[in-house]
Amino acid sequence: MRPILIASALFMTAGGLLAQTSHTGQPLRPDQLNWMPAPPVLPKGAQMAVLSGDPTKAGPFTVRLKMPAGYRIPAHSHPTDERVTVISGTFRCGMGDRLDEAKAQTLGDGGFVNLPAKMNHYAFADQEAVVQIDSEGPFAITYVDAADDPSRSQ
Repeated sequence: MRPILIASALFMTAGGLLAQTSHTGQPLRPDQLNWMPAPPVLPKGAQMAVLSGDPTKAGPFTVRLKMPAGYRIPAHSHPTDERVTVISGTFRCGMGDRLDEAKAQTLGDGGFVNLPAKMNHYAFADQEAVVQIDSEGPFAITYVDAADDPSRSQ
């Protein structure tokens, strides 16, 4: 298992995400979100928008992740807690060392899960879903099986 810092991935592929930070004190409507391709440490197909903070630096951040139907994130962990709120659609997640649809929990609009640091978990969306993630940076992801790391094939 090797940790992948999202910081370098964001700088290399989605520099525009960092321009949309620090909305402190300013209301933000959904049509104002700056959606960009998710960094390469996540499987292709998802989009990400930064609502506050900077995931590449120490400190709190909030992002939204838009996943298309059929999107899968293999088993992985993070060095910090990750709090996930379902904004829309159906989000499925589970704990363990491999993605197991039969053991996953299903969360709909408004659903919430707190994923403790260093706990292996996985996530997927059978239909399009948008989730909001609150955590502490710098954000990093470690795949249980290094072969699942999509940034290795780039």
